Amino acid sequence: MSIVCGVPLLECVYCLACARWVWKKCLYTAGHESENWGLATAEEFQPIPHLCRLILAVYEEDLRNPLWAPPGGYGINPDWVILRKNYEETQGRVPPYMIYLDHDNADIVLAVRGLNLAKESDYAVLLDNKLGQTKFDGGYVHNGLLKAAEWLLDAECEVLRELIERNPNYTLTFAGHSLGAGVVTLLAMVAVQNKDKLHDIERKRIRCYATAPARCISLNLAVRYADIINSVVLQDDFLPRTTTALEDVFKSLFCLPCLLCLMCLKDTCTLEEKMLKDPRRLYAPGRLYHIVERKPFRFGRFPPVVRTAVPVDGRFEHIVLSCNVTSDHAIIWIEKESQKAFDLMLEKDRIMEIPAKQRMERLESVAREHTEEYKAALKRAAALDVPQAYSPSAYGTFSEMGKGEGGGENSGRLSEEQVPILSSRRRRESWNELVGRLFHRDDSGQMVLRP
Repeated sequence: MSIVCGVPLLECVYCLACARWVWKKCLYTAGHESENWGLATAEEFQPIPHLCRLILAVYEEDLRNPLWAPPGGYGINPDWVILRKNYEETQGRVPPYMIYLDHDNADIVLAVRGLNLAKESDYAVLLDNKLGQTKFDGGYVHNGLLKAAEWLLDAECEVLRELIERNPNYTLTFAGHSLGAGVVTLLAMVAVQNKDKLHDIERKRIRCYATAPARCISLNLAVRYADIINSVVLQDDFLPRTTTALEDVFKSLFCLPCLLCLMCLKDTCTLEEKMLKDPRRLYAPGRLYHIVERKPFRFGRFPPVVRTAVPVDGRFEHIVLSCNVTSDHAIIWIEKESQKAFDLMLEKDRIMEIPAKQRMERLESVAREHTEEYKAALKRAAALDVPQAYSPSAYGTFSEMGKGEGGGENSGRLSEEQVPILSSRRRRESWNELVGRLFHRDDSGQMVLRP
């Protein structure tokens, strides 16, 4: 103990530092993350409440006599349901899912439900994630979710192919919540890499909406696939912010507050530059839609505001200390708040009396802004030296990506047109990058020379 004039200086400094950290964390709210993002428009946000209801419909055993329908019902036609599969039919490889032919919106939807706390098979999928085990398209992905996505595509590619052939103008949408959100994220990426299985559908016709997703893909993939993958996060939801291994989270359900505090301490003490340059660190995927409906030092919920961006740094990096971190993960609350936010957007449009022609012009303007924001995010990732962050030549096309679309072991190799855009100075290849390029890990975890 160091005492000067009877004052324990080191102990005081330590206590003040701890008090400052706790104070900053208590003041940190989810709104800080998206305060500089742009506001979402009704046109781009419109599919989300409807897709949330489709995900909820997967939980029902009989859609003609629903038990858990939200106010106003699911808004779907049971006759348009192509197929539904439960745990017995999926053999526990993926959660139950449904394929729905949405004629009203010219859309083919594959919806996957979230984690079932009573099913061991769901935990097996979610916890199968050894760090750096699986490389995909030049980045890293969640191993268990990739296996589930590949199984799902193999199981339903014939059905989807037939629907795409019969409806050539329809979009193909993958939607899921929680565990299902991670599955559909990887499913969209696998579908893009294996377009031949889906009647060579164009990339611009594939969409993915991941609601409350787990962190399942590396930063370079999260940015590069932001043109087709959209993540929806409600306020303080813990799962898109959980950087600790999910296995540790589910083993610590009875001391979750302690674990969250430890995660906060770890995030605070880790430099963001170190986070960004870790190629194996996983992130929430794609474009982010953040629904904010609570404000600091105020009680109750307020009219929700939806902000959207394709961030590179600051992509939900910090756990929020809040009593709503688990309730904000529930699909019921997400559906309710997203519908409320969408209704407020429509009401604002009605007040402004925007004509149909101007709506079409605004929709084109939104698409153009998204294109520019997507390219800017890729450049930002390259400027920060994010590994394997390169910019495709055209937004939403694959004209220059030909031979790099194989998936599997060779999918991580880039063609000459896909050389990463680095900062203005060339940097030497590190030893870890060289090892990663020449070797890969097999199922047993051993290093094997790439063929």
